[in-house]
Amino acid sequence: MTISEEYIKYLRELDKKHYLHPTSSIRQQQENGPAFIFTDGEGVYLKDISGKTLIDGMSSLWNVNVGHGREELGQVALEQMKKLGYSSSFATFSHEPAILLAAKIAEMTPGDLNAIFYTSGGSESNDTAFKIVRHYWNLKGQPEKKKIISRKRGYHGVAMGATSATGIPVFHAMSGGLLPDFLHVDAFSTQSLRDMIEAEGADTIAAFIAEPIQGAGGVHIPQDPHYFQRVREICDEYNILFIADEVITGFGRTGKMFAMEHWGVVPDLMSIAKGITSGYAQLGGVVISEKIHSELINLSKDTFFHGFTYSGHPVACAVALRNIEIIESENLVENSRVMGQEMLKGFQWLQQEIDIVGEVRGLGLVGAIEIVKDKATGERFESPLSPKIVAEAANRGLICRCVTFEGSDTLVFAPPLVINKEEINKMIHILHETFVATQVKN
Repeated sequence: MTISEEYIKYLRELDKKHYLHPTSSIRQQQENGPAFIFTDGEGVYLKDISGKTLIDGMSSLWNVNVGHGREELGQVALEQMKKLGYSSSFATFSHEPAILLAAKIAEMTPGDLNAIFYTSGGSESNDTAFKIVRHYWNLKGQPEKKKIISRKRGYHGVAMGATSATGIPVFHAMSGGLLPDFLHVDAFSTQSLRDMIEAEGADTIAAFIAEPIQGAGGVHIPQDPHYFQRVREICDEYNILFIADEVITGFGRTGKMFAMEHWGVVPDLMSIAKGITSGYAQLGGVVISEKIHSELINLSKDTFFHGFTYSGHPVACAVALRNIEIIESENLVENSRVMGQEMLKGFQWLQQEIDIVGEVRGLGLVGAIEIVKDKATGERFESPLSPKIVAEAANRGLICRCVTFEGSDTLVFAPPLVINKEEINKMIHILHETFVATQVKN
């Protein structure tokens, strides 16, 4: 179907007038309108209203794991809507999709993670995890254990608790600062964690939260293979709960079903979202260990006063079940591992070919490219170059993101898990052309 220029202009003006975009420049939106108005998606590709096709090198927001245009997910949503479009989970009401998905998640997740509280997304999941751990310590007769330790450059969402746990100052400034009792330590330094616990007192700390791989902070991967094992030991030593934020890394993104499996560590709680439905419906959750679940059961006397209208939404749960079936039946976790190696090889080739490509890194289908002025010294450009690279790549048919806060100048990538070698090569080719063009302009 041909869409007229007049209609496209009409949509752009409506967008500027009525749509306040998340994590966007309000001024830029008003001046330029939407960067793209997407209409269709298939596999790793998105098409905008003008007919331009782009590789979705970010799985939109790290979440379209099974790729775009999966009609079977739309079909299962329709079938569930026709049977039961919505039913509350409050007051112990339940329904089949939520029950079956809870059992499936318990089967999939590492170790004794065995019960789930449903949310609508990652920010809600992390806020819920914080409330659960504080509630747990209250029930245990230790209400003073309420502080949450997280890591600098970590990202945990934009609800008030999740923002306070996020270790990226620009998010704090937007909302006027942190909530009380949220602390930040150096990323990947277990000594920094231990020092913070000693300084604050272990009897005041409820939990430590960390992403297995820092996503929005720039795709930072532990270089010490024992880092998370030591974190687990420290948390056990000081009687502190460990929350793994697997919102980005869960459901195959890193070449394992859950990223903590790379290090053989089982957290006490795990926050999930994004890949659980591949973005086809809004769903998240907090998975808790059998030990904590049992203690909550044994110690609770009153109502658990926490819940969201859409906790355990039947349509979202039905979509999640089908989405997980696709991930498993199409062997997408293994494809993520293999194609991730291909993507990293491509980044390493770019590192050899392009003067401004510094460090490259990746694990499964999540990766990063550092932009530098001088490879030998690691010197950055005075003004970050990555925003220009992102814009140039989009013009050439590839969507990626940049990280520019606190001196960063980094490109980040997370393509759908269905990507194949030909599409990886196309990504690398577009990036090569983009870097060459950017170098010439600068």
